Amino acid sequence: MSEQDAWKRAAAKAALEEITDGMTVGLGTGSTAAHFIDLLGERVAQGFKVQGVPTSEASAAQAKALGIHLPEMHDVETIHVTVDGTDEFDSQLRLIKGGGGALLREKIIAGASQRMIVIADDSKLVDHLGAFALPVEVVPFGLPLTAGAVANACRYVLGRDIEMDMRLDKDERVFVTDGGHYILDLKAEKIEQPEALAIALAGIPGVVDHGLFLGMASKVITAGPDGVKHHGGVN
Repeated sequence: MSEQDAWKRAAAKAALEEITDGMTVGLGTGSTAAHFIDLLGERVAQGFKVQGVPTSEASAAQAKALGIHLPEMHDVETIHVTVDGTDEFDSQLRLIKGGGGALLREKIIAGASQRMIVIADDSKLVDHLGAFALPVEVVPFGLPLTAGAVANACRYVLGRDIEMDMRLDKDERVFVTDGGHYILDLKAEKIEQPEALAIALAGIPGVVDHGLFLGMASKVITAGPDGVKHHGGVN
């Protein structure tokens, strides 16, 4: 296991301490969330009683293989906590997520949860959001028109043009989300007004959602050379 993976696992282990018997837990997507699902699966194998609500087909497959009970969505009345990773976060616990392509389901599950605990290695803490490309999930129909509107919105809010790429998969084909949508990655470098940009993007027909998770994280748990740290919330 690499040093960075060891830090991710340490953050995941710290988050696991906040899960109690009988909870319904939102299961995030990505490499750090995968560590949490692994550790939760180990607890379940020892008799721990929880049920999971996955944010992607990949997380669902991992959880099922580990014996974590996944109820049908229409049977879920309460999600006590969601544990997920992040691509970036700042001191106000504002996030950029969606590097794994599951931002829509991640946001739906996080938004329905009583709490959202974010886990990451400490390199994900940034002074300003935007170094990581901001994903924007869009419907395929009218894509050039939607992309143009996204570019205009960014120009209006940020005061400059930004580079925008269509996300491709490992085979260099257009990446398709679990919901059948495409992703535009916006290379803003620095997002001075995340709230304003979030509002502008959300108002564009053709945009399904974006990777700015604002006011959603209850706390962020990081791990690195200096150990495990809790940002925001109750330690």
